[in-house]
Amino acid sequence: MTVNAVEKSNTSPSLHMIKKGMAVGFPIMLGYLPVAITYGVLAKQAGMTLTELTLMSVMVFAGASQFMAANMIAVGTGALEIIVATFVLNFRHFVMSLSFINRLRGIGLKAKVPLSLGLTDETFAVSALHTKEAKMEKGALFYTAIILTAYFSWVAGSFLGGVLGEVIPARLSQSMGIALYAMFIGLLVPSVRKEWRLGVIAVIAMLINAVCSQFMSQGWAIVLGTVLGGLSGVFLLKEEDRQ
Repeated sequence: MTVNAVEKSNTSPSLHMIKKGMAVGFPIMLGYLPVAITYGVLAKQAGMTLTELTLMSVMVFAGASQFMAANMIAVGTGALEIIVATFVLNFRHFVMSLSFINRLRGIGLKAKVPLSLGLTDETFAVSALHTKEAKMEKGALFYTAIILTAYFSWVAGSFLGGVLGEVIPARLSQSMGIALYAMFIGLLVPSVRKEWRLGVIAVIAMLINAVCSQFMSQGWAIVLGTVLGGLSGVFLLKEEDRQ
């Protein structure tokens, strides 16, 4: 115990926070790698180059949006439709960023603003469970380590998936397309179990998309389905459910 105490005292606060953040972010990394590889394979099969699909992960860093964008590219959707659709899908990040900045009061705004740019559903959830680190010395490095661990694992997995997309059989890569639907279902089911009206909203969005796709491009149908389906929640959800 004396040795451990000496080692801990010799460790700088910065290094301690970085190691702690990497340890907390490690489970996120394990979850991201297989999903990122799947994205890379699908993006490659959709016609994107290895550089393009990797740069998308570097600059966008949003799994659901990247899957959707790759699928829209595969069916020949226009750039504007893809941009609007991913913007709508990622609009929740504005809310997450504001919540993140509000919770971590012990960290300066100069650190919180760049950190909020790296938030995902998973890093936000983990950060929300570790608010005490914000009040500790060099606490910003703890959240930086979490986000960078997740970020680099996503980028590396995307690159690896793009490489694999060039060598694995087309039939196998096409079967991996189910990952997109499995991911959305995995996000939806726990919420529906808590509030069945969320399932109704999802069905409304699906029906709107199906109807609109009959007389407009698939990209704009996705945008309308997302926006109108989300607006239906204003009327379907109770006030306490929206808080």
